[in-house]
Amino acid sequence: MSERISRRAEQREQRRNRAVRPHPIRPIENKLPPLNLLEEEGVARIHGASMRLLKERGTLIVDYPPALETFRRHGAKVVDNTVYIDEETLLHFIRQAPSTFTLLARNPANHLPIGGNMTIFAPVYGPPFVMDLDNGRRPATLADFENFVKLTYMAEELHCSGGTLVEPNDIPLPERHLDMLMAHIRYSDKAFMGSVTHRNNAIDTVRMCEILFGAEAMQQNPATIALINASSPMRYDDRMFGALEVYAEARQALIITPFIIAGAMSPTTIAATLAQQNAEALFGICYAQMINPGTPVVYGSFLANIDMKSGAPCFGTPEGALAIYGGAQMARHYSLPYRSGGNFTAANLPDAQAGYESAGTMWPTMQAGTNFVLHAAGWLEGGLIAGYEKFVLDLEICGMMAKMAPGIKIDEDEFAWDAYAEVEPGGHFLGSQHTMRHYQTAFYQHKIFTMDNFEKWAEEGSRDSYVRANARWKEMLANYIAPVLDEGKREELEAYVARRRHEIRRGK
Repeated sequence: MSERISRRAEQREQRRNRAVRPHPIRPIENKLPPLNLLEEEGVARIHGASMRLLKERGTLIVDYPPALETFRRHGAKVVDNTVYIDEETLLHFIRQAPSTFTLLARNPANHLPIGGNMTIFAPVYGPPFVMDLDNGRRPATLADFENFVKLTYMAEELHCSGGTLVEPNDIPLPERHLDMLMAHIRYSDKAFMGSVTHRNNAIDTVRMCEILFGAEAMQQNPATIALINASSPMRYDDRMFGALEVYAEARQALIITPFIIAGAMSPTTIAATLAQQNAEALFGICYAQMINPGTPVVYGSFLANIDMKSGAPCFGTPEGALAIYGGAQMARHYSLPYRSGGNFTAANLPDAQAGYESAGTMWPTMQAGTNFVLHAAGWLEGGLIAGYEKFVLDLEICGMMAKMAPGIKIDEDEFAWDAYAEVEPGGHFLGSQHTMRHYQTAFYQHKIFTMDNFEKWAEEGSRDSYVRANARWKEMLANYIAPVLDEGKREELEAYVARRRHEIRRGK
């Protein structure tokens, strides 16, 4: 009997949550005033410390002589493979970066405004493993990658298709970027991120985007955005700068992000870590502008702290929140869009720890005024796992953030004078005309969390959020409908991929 009740409850929830072809996305206009923790003097001191690091400590560039020559040609001091740059030279190039730009999507209704007070959510990036309630933790495959592209496409809470959603371990490394790019193009019409694991991968990304969007359109607005990481402390390598160079030459967007675990890759103090992060981000942004002035860039921050007992990275910590606020202020100081935050957790399951740590990161992410939020859905085990259930649970948090971001609307209808005229003192507003007009949009509607009382919850099978999330992602995939892709462009892309796969296998 209880099993039948549970099945009926699950079927009802599936019908209620049935996925359909998504509407054009609506990026979040974040009207919350950004929380500024630093006084003007604090911003100035962090800036000054960053300039001192760049001028006196210098930045190491590994195995990439072209970058050394570019910096030397533009006035920086180069000693062996270390670059020393002064404040005046650096800021000359930083000022050439646009403060806002538009990222193109295959569907023009899904173009993304980057910067200002707009907030964009993108899914998890880079895990080698996946996890779901049925099969546990396992190496990710191309099928998993395609599933996450489809889920992201179906999710109205996510605005960008992302990049390396998972590492498809069943595809040879040198060619898997081709399959990942094609998955983004085939299964979604949202904006997507470019490959950065090799210079040639960046070239392939640009060429495929030219087929999809046209080279001329890409000069007006970027058709892809790529994540470039500094190898902290104060180091860039040939892989990152090689990819950066390709994208900058093609005028495609770049998220320049130091990857810092404080206590290991930076000092233990927040001030020193923010100064180092600022120096590393500005150094990469400066290089992009040296290559092609006006290249769209995002000032990036990925900053966790180390557990001093185990050496593991920690998420959802007070230090992490402070760093998000501080990084956002530094980005605004240079009039640059800001990337940070996400639904981070060190937990190995989508349990209470995962929920608390993720929420503990997303609140400061929004309050700081973050523009591009990578890892907004699916992150587990410090980024080693993309979790199917965690993905849809995170969408709940993203949905709540989107509901909160516009702030409080103030107009005559919001004061509901007609409802007061209709309802006598001591009555209730449930059946009023004002309530009937607004009941579908008045409050955030949960898709996974339940507001049922204990008796109703128990009668319907006592299912926790993990079980409900498991049913939800399966239902989304079952009802997925692929967006239309121009047949001529599809054939041209497939021909390009086949040719490049052949060249890669022959070692060209």
